[in-house]
Amino acid sequence: MPASTALPVSFADVEAAATRLDGVAHRTPVMTSRTVEARTRASACFKCENFQRTGAFKFRGAYNALAAMPPDRRRRGVLTYSSGNHAQALALAGRLLEVPVTVVMPHDAPAVKRAATEAYGAEVVLYDREETTREALGQRLAADRGLPIIPPYDHPDVVAGQGTAAKELLDDVGSLDVLLVCCGGGGLLAGSALAAAALAPSCRVIGVEPERADDATRSFRTGRLHTVHNPDTIADGARTPSLGEITFPLIRHYVADMVTVSEDAIREAMLFLWERMKLVVEPTGALAAAALLSGAVEVAGARVGVILSGGNVDVRSWRF
Repeated sequence: MPASTALPVSFADVEAAATRLDGVAHRTPVMTSRTVEARTRASACFKCENFQRTGAFKFRGAYNALAAMPPDRRRRGVLTYSSGNHAQALALAGRLLEVPVTVVMPHDAPAVKRAATEAYGAEVVLYDREETTREALGQRLAADRGLPIIPPYDHPDVVAGQGTAAKELLDDVGSLDVLLVCCGGGGLLAGSALAAAALAPSCRVIGVEPERADDATRSFRTGRLHTVHNPDTIADGARTPSLGEITFPLIRHYVADMVTVSEDAIREAMLFLWERMKLVVEPTGALAAAALLSGAVEVAGARVGVILSGGNVDVRSWRF
Protein backbone atom coordinates (compact mmCIF):
# COMPACT_ATOMS: atom_id res chain seq x y z
CA MET A 1 0.00 0.00 0.00
CA PRO A 2 1.44 3.44 -0.89
CA ALA A 3 2.56 5.78 1.88
CA SER A 4 -0.23 7.81 3.46
CA THR A 5 1.69 11.10 3.66
CA ALA A 6 0.04 14.17 2.21
CA LEU A 7 -3.22 12.46 1.24
CA PRO A 8 -5.59 15.24 0.19
CA VAL A 9 -8.73 14.16 2.12
CA SER A 10 -9.17 12.70 5.60
CA PHE A 11 -12.03 11.01 7.43
CA ALA A 12 -12.43 14.22 9.43
CA ASP A 13 -13.38 15.87 6.12
CA VAL A 14 -16.02 13.18 5.54
CA GLU A 15 -17.42 13.78 9.02
CA ALA A 16 -17.54 17.54 8.36
CA ALA A 17 -19.36 16.87 5.09
CA ALA A 18 -21.88 14.68 6.90
CA THR A 19 -22.64 17.58 9.23
CA ARG A 20 -23.19 19.98 6.31
CA LEU A 21 -25.42 17.47 4.55
CA ASP A 22 -27.49 16.58 7.59
CA GLY A 23 -31.09 17.51 6.88
CA VAL A 24 -30.24 18.49 3.28
CA ALA A 25 -29.28 15.25 1.53
CA HIS A 26 -31.55 12.22 1.79
CA ARG A 27 -30.41 9.41 4.06
CA THR A 28 -31.02 6.82 1.38
CA PRO A 29 -32.40 3.37 2.18
CA VAL A 30 -30.52 0.09 2.35
CA MET A 31 -32.23 -2.86 0.65
CA THR A 32 -31.65 -6.60 0.53
CA SER A 33 -32.76 -9.44 -1.72
CA ARG A 34 -33.17 -13.13 -0.88
CA THR A 35 -32.73 -13.90 -4.57
CA VAL A 36 -29.35 -12.17 -4.58
CA GLU A 37 -28.30 -14.01 -1.43
CA ALA A 38 -29.23 -17.37 -2.96
CA ARG A 39 -27.50 -16.54 -6.22
CA THR A 40 -24.26 -15.25 -4.69
CA ARG A 41 -24.21 -17.25 -1.43
CA ALA A 42 -23.45 -13.96 0.30
CA SER A 43 -25.30 -11.54 2.56
CA ALA A 44 -25.68 -8.48 0.36
CA CYS A 45 -27.05 -5.03 1.11
CA PHE A 46 -27.65 -2.29 -1.44
CA LYS A 47 -27.18 1.40 -0.63
CA CYS A 48 -29.79 3.03 -2.86
CA GLU A 49 -28.34 6.35 -3.97
CA ASN A 50 -30.78 6.25 -6.88
CA PHE A 51 -33.16 7.70 -4.27
CA GLN A 52 -30.80 10.59 -3.47
CA ARG A 53 -31.77 14.16 -4.40
CA THR A 54 -31.30 14.61 -8.17
CA GLY A 55 -31.28 10.82 -8.44
CA ALA A 56 -27.62 10.14 -7.67
CA PHE A 57 -24.88 10.26 -5.03
CA LYS A 58 -23.43 13.31 -6.78
CA PHE A 59 -25.62 15.68 -4.76
CA ARG A 60 -23.54 14.88 -1.67
CA GLY A 61 -20.26 16.11 -3.11
CA ALA A 62 -21.72 19.02 -5.04
CA TYR A 63 -23.59 20.47 -2.09
CA ASN A 64 -20.65 19.95 0.26
CA ALA A 65 -18.26 21.70 -2.12
CA LEU A 66 -20.52 24.75 -2.45
CA ALA A 67 -21.40 24.87 1.26
CA ALA A 68 -17.71 24.71 2.22
CA MET A 69 -16.80 27.58 -0.13
CA PRO A 70 -16.51 31.05 1.42
CA PRO A 71 -19.58 33.12 0.45
CA ASP A 72 -17.51 35.83 -1.22
CA ARG A 73 -15.90 33.24 -3.55
CA ARG A 74 -19.17 31.70 -4.69
CA ARG A 75 -21.13 34.95 -5.05
CA ARG A 76 -20.39 35.39 -8.78
CA GLY A 77 -21.19 31.76 -9.48
CA VAL A 78 -19.35 28.55 -10.27
CA LEU A 79 -18.73 26.40 -13.34
CA THR A 80 -18.54 22.67 -13.84
CA TYR A 81 -18.41 20.07 -16.63
CA SER A 82 -20.48 16.91 -16.45
CA SER A 83 -22.35 14.32 -18.51
CA GLY A 84 -25.33 14.82 -16.28
CA ASN A 85 -25.44 13.65 -12.67
CA HIS A 86 -22.92 16.13 -11.26
CA ALA A 87 -24.50 18.78 -13.46
CA GLN A 88 -27.92 18.21 -11.89
CA ALA A 89 -26.43 17.98 -8.42
CA LEU A 90 -24.49 21.25 -8.65
CA ALA A 91 -27.46 22.98 -10.25
CA LEU A 92 -29.71 22.01 -7.34
CA ALA A 93 -27.05 22.84 -4.77
CA GLY A 94 -26.63 26.22 -6.43
CA ARG A 95 -30.35 26.87 -6.25
CA LEU A 96 -30.46 25.92 -2.57
CA LEU A 97 -27.46 28.11 -1.73
CA GLU A 98 -28.29 30.90 -4.22
CA VAL A 99 -25.17 30.34 -6.33
CA PRO A 100 -25.37 30.76 -10.14
CA VAL A 101 -24.16 27.61 -11.91
CA THR A 102 -22.84 27.13 -15.47
CA VAL A 103 -22.49 23.58 -16.78
CA VAL A 104 -20.46 22.35 -19.76
CA MET A 105 -22.26 19.23 -21.02
CA PRO A 106 -21.80 16.97 -24.07
CA HIS A 107 -24.49 17.38 -26.71
CA ASP A 108 -25.26 13.64 -26.51
CA ALA A 109 -25.80 13.57 -22.73
CA PRO A 110 -28.98 11.77 -21.67
CA ALA A 111 -31.93 14.08 -22.31
CA VAL A 112 -33.38 13.44 -18.86
CA LYS A 113 -30.16 14.71 -17.24
CA ARG A 114 -29.92 17.84 -19.37
CA ALA A 115 -33.59 18.68 -18.78
CA ALA A 116 -33.22 18.34 -15.02
CA THR A 117 -30.05 20.46 -14.99
CA GLU A 118 -31.82 23.27 -16.80
CA ALA A 119 -34.93 22.91 -14.64
CA TYR A 120 -32.80 23.52 -11.53
CA GLY A 121 -31.74 26.84 -13.05
CA ALA A 122 -28.27 26.17 -14.42
CA GLU A 123 -26.97 27.55 -17.72
CA VAL A 124 -26.00 24.62 -19.96
CA VAL A 125 -23.22 25.04 -22.55
CA LEU A 126 -23.15 22.12 -25.00
CA TYR A 127 -20.06 20.74 -26.76
CA ASP A 128 -19.14 17.98 -29.21
CA ARG A 129 -16.93 15.23 -27.72
CA GLU A 130 -15.18 14.81 -31.09
CA GLU A 131 -14.16 18.47 -31.28
CA THR A 132 -12.97 19.28 -27.77
CA THR A 133 -12.92 18.02 -24.20
CA ARG A 134 -15.16 19.25 -21.43
CA GLU A 135 -12.11 20.10 -19.35
CA ALA A 136 -10.58 22.30 -22.07
CA LEU A 137 -13.83 24.13 -22.78
CA GLY A 138 -14.56 24.46 -19.08
CA GLN A 139 -11.15 25.99 -18.39
CA ARG A 140 -11.63 28.53 -21.20
CA LEU A 141 -15.11 29.55 -20.03
CA ALA A 142 -14.03 29.77 -16.41
CA ALA A 143 -11.11 32.01 -17.33
CA ASP A 144 -13.30 34.23 -19.53
CA ARG A 145 -16.00 34.60 -16.88
CA GLY A 146 -13.81 34.60 -13.78
CA LEU A 147 -15.58 31.60 -12.26
CA PRO A 148 -14.18 28.93 -9.93
CA ILE A 149 -14.54 25.35 -11.19
CA ILE A 150 -16.21 22.65 -9.11
CA PRO A 151 -15.17 19.51 -11.03
CA PRO A 152 -17.23 16.31 -10.89
CA TYR A 153 -14.74 14.30 -8.86
CA ASP A 154 -11.24 15.76 -8.52
CA HIS A 155 -11.93 18.13 -5.64
CA PRO A 156 -11.35 17.44 -1.93
CA ASP A 157 -14.77 18.65 -0.78
CA VAL A 158 -16.49 16.65 -3.53
CA VAL A 159 -14.64 13.49 -2.46
CA ALA A 160 -15.47 14.11 1.19
CA GLY A 161 -19.14 14.59 0.37
CA GLN A 162 -19.28 11.38 -1.67
CA GLY A 163 -17.71 9.50 1.22
CA THR A 164 -20.80 10.15 3.32
CA ALA A 165 -22.71 7.51 1.31
CA ALA A 166 -20.44 4.72 2.56
CA LYS A 167 -20.37 6.27 6.04
CA GLU A 168 -24.16 6.07 6.22
CA LEU A 169 -24.17 2.50 4.92
CA LEU A 170 -21.67 1.35 7.53
CA ASP A 171 -23.45 3.29 10.27
CA ASP A 172 -26.68 1.51 9.32
CA VAL A 173 -25.51 -2.08 8.75
CA GLY A 174 -22.27 -2.36 10.70
CA SER A 175 -19.02 -3.78 9.43
CA LEU A 176 -18.78 -5.39 5.99
CA ASP A 177 -16.30 -7.83 4.48
CA VAL A 178 -16.51 -6.33 0.99
CA LEU A 179 -17.79 -3.01 -0.37
CA LEU A 180 -18.34 -2.74 -4.14
CA VAL A 181 -18.31 0.77 -5.61
CA CYS A 182 -18.54 2.01 -9.20
CA CYS A 183 -15.69 4.08 -10.57
CA GLY A 184 -15.63 6.82 -13.18
CA GLY A 185 -13.36 9.63 -12.07
CA GLY A 186 -13.06 8.03 -8.65
CA GLY A 187 -14.77 10.52 -6.33
CA LEU A 188 -17.28 8.05 -4.90
CA LEU A 189 -14.73 5.23 -4.77
CA ALA A 190 -12.08 7.35 -3.06
CA GLY A 191 -14.52 8.78 -0.52
CA SER A 192 -16.12 5.40 0.17
CA ALA A 193 -12.77 3.68 0.66
CA LEU A 194 -11.66 6.46 2.99
CA ALA A 195 -14.84 6.08 5.09
CA ALA A 196 -14.54 2.30 5.17
CA ALA A 197 -10.91 2.47 6.33
CA ALA A 198 -12.04 4.50 9.34
CA LEU A 199 -15.24 2.64 10.20
CA ALA A 200 -14.56 -0.93 9.02
CA PRO A 201 -10.81 -1.41 8.66
CA SER A 202 -11.08 -5.07 7.64
CA CYS A 203 -13.50 -4.30 4.80
CA ARG A 204 -12.07 -4.78 1.29
CA VAL A 205 -13.24 -1.93 -0.94
CA ILE A 206 -13.30 -2.92 -4.60
CA GLY A 207 -13.84 -0.49 -7.47
CA VAL A 208 -15.80 -1.51 -10.56
CA GLU A 209 -15.41 -0.17 -14.11
CA PRO A 210 -16.72 -1.13 -17.54
CA GLU A 211 -14.31 -3.29 -19.55
CA ARG A 212 -14.44 -0.65 -22.27
CA ALA A 213 -13.42 2.13 -19.89
CA ASP A 214 -10.78 0.47 -17.72
CA ASP A 215 -8.38 3.38 -17.23
CA ALA A 216 -8.70 3.36 -13.43
CA THR A 217 -8.10 -0.38 -13.24
CA ARG A 218 -4.95 -0.05 -15.35
CA SER A 219 -3.84 2.93 -13.27
CA PHE A 220 -4.44 1.02 -10.05
CA ARG A 221 -2.46 -1.99 -11.27
CA THR A 222 0.53 -0.09 -12.66
CA GLY A 223 0.78 2.81 -10.25
CA ARG A 224 0.77 5.36 -13.07
CA LEU A 225 -2.14 7.29 -14.49
CA HIS A 226 -3.74 5.84 -17.63
CA THR A 227 -6.33 7.59 -19.79
CA VAL A 228 -9.14 6.72 -22.22
CA HIS A 229 -10.79 8.86 -24.87
CA ASN A 230 -14.57 8.80 -25.14
CA PRO A 231 -14.93 5.04 -24.47
CA ASP A 232 -17.86 3.25 -26.07
CA THR A 233 -19.79 2.13 -23.00
CA ILE A 234 -23.42 2.44 -21.96
CA ALA A 235 -22.17 3.56 -18.54
CA ASP A 236 -21.96 7.24 -19.48
CA GLY A 237 -20.84 8.26 -15.99
CA ALA A 238 -17.72 6.12 -16.44
CA ARG A 239 -16.59 7.82 -19.66
CA THR A 240 -14.24 10.07 -17.70
CA PRO A 241 -10.78 10.26 -19.29
CA SER A 242 -8.84 9.30 -16.15
CA LEU A 243 -8.67 9.38 -12.39
CA GLY A 244 -7.70 12.74 -10.93
CA GLU A 245 -4.72 14.10 -9.05
CA ILE A 246 -6.79 13.92 -5.84
CA THR A 247 -8.68 10.67 -6.39
CA PHE A 248 -5.77 8.59 -7.73
CA PRO A 249 -3.57 8.63 -4.61
CA LEU A 250 -6.58 8.02 -2.37
CA ILE A 251 -7.65 5.03 -4.44
CA ARG A 252 -4.11 3.64 -4.52
CA HIS A 253 -3.88 3.94 -0.75
CA TYR A 254 -7.32 2.79 0.42
CA VAL A 255 -8.80 0.55 -2.29
CA ALA A 256 -8.08 -3.19 -2.11
CA ASP A 257 -8.71 -4.07 -5.76
CA MET A 258 -10.32 -3.06 -9.06
CA VAL A 259 -12.39 -5.22 -11.42
CA THR A 260 -14.12 -4.67 -14.76
CA VAL A 261 -17.48 -5.86 -16.11
CA SER A 262 -18.82 -6.35 -19.63
CA GLU A 263 -21.56 -4.33 -21.30
CA ASP A 264 -23.78 -7.44 -21.13
CA ALA A 265 -23.16 -7.77 -17.40
CA ILE A 266 -24.17 -4.13 -16.90
CA ARG A 267 -27.40 -4.64 -18.85
CA GLU A 268 -28.20 -7.86 -16.99
CA ALA A 269 -27.64 -6.19 -13.63
CA MET A 270 -29.89 -3.28 -14.60
CA LEU A 271 -32.62 -5.67 -15.73
CA PHE A 272 -32.34 -7.68 -12.52
CA LEU A 273 -32.55 -4.54 -10.36
CA TRP A 274 -35.54 -3.25 -12.33
CA GLU A 275 -37.46 -6.54 -12.49
CA ARG A 276 -36.60 -8.32 -9.26
CA MET A 277 -35.84 -5.51 -6.80
CA LYS A 278 -38.07 -2.84 -8.41
CA LEU A 279 -35.17 -0.40 -8.44
CA VAL A 280 -34.64 1.89 -11.44
CA VAL A 281 -30.86 2.17 -11.72
CA GLU A 282 -28.86 3.65 -14.60
CA PRO A 283 -25.95 1.79 -16.27
CA THR A 284 -23.20 3.46 -14.25
CA GLY A 285 -25.27 3.04 -11.12
CA ALA A 286 -25.45 -0.71 -11.76
CA LEU A 287 -21.70 -1.29 -12.15
CA ALA A 288 -21.15 -2.50 -8.59
CA ALA A 289 -24.21 -4.75 -8.77
CA ALA A 290 -22.92 -6.13 -12.09
CA ALA A 291 -19.67 -7.17 -10.41
CA LEU A 292 -21.62 -8.95 -7.67
CA LEU A 293 -24.16 -10.67 -9.93
CA SER A 294 -21.69 -11.69 -12.65
CA GLY A 295 -19.26 -13.25 -10.21
CA ALA A 296 -16.45 -10.81 -10.99
CA VAL A 297 -15.66 -10.80 -7.26
CA GLU A 298 -15.63 -13.89 -5.03
CA VAL A 299 -18.05 -13.15 -2.18
CA ALA A 300 -19.40 -16.51 -0.97
CA GLY A 301 -19.97 -16.39 2.78
CA ALA A 302 -19.21 -12.67 3.00
CA ARG A 303 -21.18 -9.63 4.11
CA VAL A 304 -21.20 -7.43 1.03
CA GLY A 305 -22.20 -3.82 0.51
CA VAL A 306 -23.13 -2.54 -2.94
CA ILE A 307 -23.55 1.15 -3.71
CA LEU A 308 -26.20 1.74 -6.39
CA SER A 309 -24.95 5.15 -7.39
CA GLY A 310 -27.74 6.61 -9.52
CA GLY A 311 -31.06 6.13 -11.24
CA ASN A 312 -31.27 8.79 -13.95
CA VAL A 313 -32.40 6.78 -16.96
CA ASP A 314 -34.31 8.06 -19.99
CA VAL A 315 -36.72 5.13 -19.80
CA ARG A 316 -38.45 6.10 -23.06
CA SER A 317 -35.31 5.48 -25.07
CA TRP A 318 -33.90 2.50 -23.17
CA ARG A 319 -33.93 -1.00 -24.69
CA PHE A 320 -32.57 -4.10 -22.97
